[in-house]
Amino acid sequence: MNPARPVVTPVRASSVTHYETEVDVLVVGFGCAGASAAFEAASAGADVLVLERAGGPGGSSALSGGELYLGGGTPVQKACGFEDTADDMFAYLSAALGPHADEEKLRVYCDGSTEHFQWFVDRGVPFENSLWEKPSWMPPSKDGLMWLGENAWPYDTLARPVPRGHRPAVRHFGGGLLMEKLVAAAGEAGAAVRTDTLAGALITEEDGRVVGVSARRYGQDLAFRARRGVILTTGGFVDNEDMLADHAPALLGLGKVSDGLDDGSGIRMACALGAATRRMAAVEIAMTALPALAVRGMLVNAHGQRFINEDVYPGLFSTAAVLTQPSPYWVIVDQEGYESVPEAERWGVLPRHADDSPAVLGRELGMPEGALEAAIGTYNRHAEHGDDPYFHKDTRWVRPLKAPFAALDPRLGFHGGGGRASAGAGPGAAGFTLGGLHTTVDGGVLDVSGAPVPGLFAAGRAASGIHGAGYVSGTSLGDGTFFGRRAGLTAARKGIA
Repeated sequence: MNPARPVVTPVRASSVTHYETEVDVLVVGFGCAGASAAFEAASAGADVLVLERAGGPGGSSALSGGELYLGGGTPVQKACGFEDTADDMFAYLSAALGPHADEEKLRVYCDGSTEHFQWFVDRGVPFENSLWEKPSWMPPSKDGLMWLGENAWPYDTLARPVPRGHRPAVRHFGGGLLMEKLVAAAGEAGAAVRTDTLAGALITEEDGRVVGVSARRYGQDLAFRARRGVILTTGGFVDNEDMLADHAPALLGLGKVSDGLDDGSGIRMACALGAATRRMAAVEIAMTALPALAVRGMLVNAHGQRFINEDVYPGLFSTAAVLTQPSPYWVIVDQEGYESVPEAERWGVLPRHADDSPAVLGRELGMPEGALEAAIGTYNRHAEHGDDPYFHKDTRWVRPLKAPFAALDPRLGFHGGGGRASAGAGPGAAGFTLGGLHTTVDGGVLDVSGAPVPGLFAAGRAASGIHGAGYVSGTSLGDGTFFGRRAGLTAARKGIA
């Protein structure tokens, strides 16, 4: 048996002689979606048990930056002087998460965004009423709001530019604080947890209704029964090389943004029942190129050509590079641009190559003769007039580049190479999957004919959420918690009849 494809054949309830525990709602996975589902189900009066394969809760959510994509007029936005609407939020996300964003889910998400923000506040998640204005993957401050490409072309022509990246009040990585609050909330609501418990297959009645999960803990085979519903919140499949090869080969050879346990197990368990999937080829890619430096220069491919405006959300320029351009990729800056970024905000990024001559620098980078000279010359000719007619980078970042020039290599990573902030591999990039089980807006899993699988729900990266082919930071944690809440509430209200 291929260890990447363990047997997930459904177990007939008639063959189960003993259940370790019987509850109303069984949640499989204790990341942000699982914690949110458990909280809502328990708060609705259901008896809830969460099964977590690791030794503790958190999953990939706890290792994330902690951004939450929220808008529509949150208190943080208003305190920072911004007016926002659900319609503007919807217009931006429809484009940035597309093509083929799930507009039904996206509409519900945007309309419920201000309430969802308050839900986090009520769970004890702190937010500062301040804005980090500079381009960044992740602010080094406790500011509660950041831009995520809303003010870049073409998105600034489609919706009123308003920052919507909400961050817990912690410097750098905020996922740990977020999960600390959500896990505590689930526990206070009454949800129980069983860690070190690996779910293996779904248990079904003869009519196909999902009524539990088989699992393994410390070498012992166990069965858990759910009277009302099972909610799969087991994450995506970036850690399963076979599934990547089958569905999202663009991520093969790249680094992985995960806790190492995003192996697609929940997706496979549901598919063994005939569940449908969506957007399985959709991925997010993050290149270890520093946005603050990229906007001050040019992002070019192996041929020395620009291909996008560098001030977009950096996940968009990363995905555009890896999926459409020849590698390696380079950030070309001049000395003025490099030194204008404070050293503490450079994340240890140092030039690999530098020269006064674009021709010499281009040869060092292995580019076609004259390519880098032409790219810099074209850029500078228009920048003299504060213009970028090819890619429409915002004029605040447009100025002629002057010698000496430097080439920054994403393959070297951040912080001088190595470490948590340098997850890139291959061309200097890491990613995760966005596709998953086909679900309703209330988390019900649908089969391949479009009918609900009775008793089965999913949320988070195990499900296909609001995303199409695009991604913006905060839309995993935002999507996972929002639809996790709906799945938990729906499961709690569903009887087995």
